Amino acid sequence: MGRKNKLKRFAENKTFPHFFEPGREELINRTFPLRGRWHKNFFGNRNPLVLELGCGKGDYTVALARKYPDKNFIGIDIKGARMWRGAKTALDEGLKNVAFLRMQIELIEGAFAPGEVSEIWITFPDPQIKFKRTKHRLTQPAFLNRYARILQPGGILHLKTDSEFLYGYTLGILEAGGHEILYAHADIYNNPYSPDEATGIQTFYEQKWLAEDKKITYIRFKLRSGES
Repeated sequence: MGRKNKLKRFAENKTFPHFFEPGREELINRTFPLRGRWHKNFFGNRNPLVLELGCGKGDYTVALARKYPDKNFIGIDIKGARMWRGAKTALDEGLKNVAFLRMQIELIEGAFAPGEVSEIWITFPDPQIKFKRTKHRLTQPAFLNRYARILQPGGILHLKTDSEFLYGYTLGILEAGGHEILYAHADIYNNPYSPDEATGIQTFYEQKWLAEDKKITYIRFKLRSGES
């Protein structure tokens, strides 16, 4: 994507009523106006709040919003030019239960109050395979601790990935931390018992990977009370 097109998308994002870009200081100081007020001040209902982390183009966030109209969805990523696609689609379709938030995921507690979130989806994140990148894996303990603090008690997390490495790594982290694994499978499209929530939506790239016979893995889990 050319620089001119990126700048155009960044500018258009600022006009979308459902696209938010809090400043770093707002997040660090926890002064972002919607923190703790997403239900009242944006969505206008008390439906469960669901996040998709690393949402990319936002196609999965939008698909979830279509499939579950009784839930509110927020796609989170730092790549604003990519997120434009999902934000534009949601606006064009008149979806009222979806928003997008451009921010660094490590600052997530600055955007959501304790217990404000019901579910978190982590869909096809960068597995950060190199050891020196361990701290950037979205299922490493420091990130799980952040999620635990914004999730309501018993909140559900989902990891869907084509990376067998990240799948195995995450299972190890969950087992070591005493977290509750509700479902896990290393090849969900070749398992007749896979839940619809795991297989009912496919991203563009997921369809491409499936056409190449690449396995898609999925874990649904709950975090234990307290930090890891």
